[in-house]
Amino acid sequence: MRTLHTAELLVAGAGSAPLRDGAVLVEGDRILALGPFAELTERYPHARARRWPGVLTPGLLVRGADTLLERTYYPDDQYETSGGGTEPISGPEALEALGMTEARWGNSARRGTQKLLARGVVAVAGRFTVPAVRTAVVRSGLTVLPPAPYEGLPALDPLAGRERAEEAFHGVLEPGAAARFAVFAVADLDVLPTEGATTCVATVIGGRLLHRRR
Repeated sequence: MRTLHTAELLVAGAGSAPLRDGAVLVEGDRILALGPFAELTERYPHARARRWPGVLTPGLLVRGADTLLERTYYPDDQYETSGGGTEPISGPEALEALGMTEARWGNSARRGTQKLLARGVVAVAGRFTVPAVRTAVVRSGLTVLPPAPYEGLPALDPLAGRERAEEAFHGVLEPGAAARFAVFAVADLDVLPTEGATTCVATVIGGRLLHRRR
């Protein structure tokens, strides 16, 4: 089925001029076309339409994901928050006290990848050495890239410390490219680094809607 994703602004990539009321037409796991929503609905009248608030952009890339997922523990909200709180746990002593096993790391990584998807992340860079963690990342749909240089500490929000949102984009939106993008409920692209990636309302990877803010 063909699906039209439209938002108030469409930014196809770094340096691209925002297109008001722009849309991305997805067929399978690929982008079929981009352009004004009105034009695409006329050309593809039978496509299903999804309307989103804010700005539609390429999905985001997180660097240092091995630190985020193999050296940071995400408590299970349902079972663990009453005793240990909801904040991620890191540091050798704290992790040793938890008695981490590979299975527990895998469960934590699944929760961590959900947090990344909820921030518009579509790709992660890092070297994963725990098999259960790598399995969780691959199954999440996130693209795994080799380690890449980064400054400061890795963060779940790839916009943290960025002056421009484009610095965190992964790829560009164009016909034939993988259908991999995110939508953020902000007025324009310039305010996105300030508002942060938690403004994400939708994340699409491989044409599938993997996160939708409820």
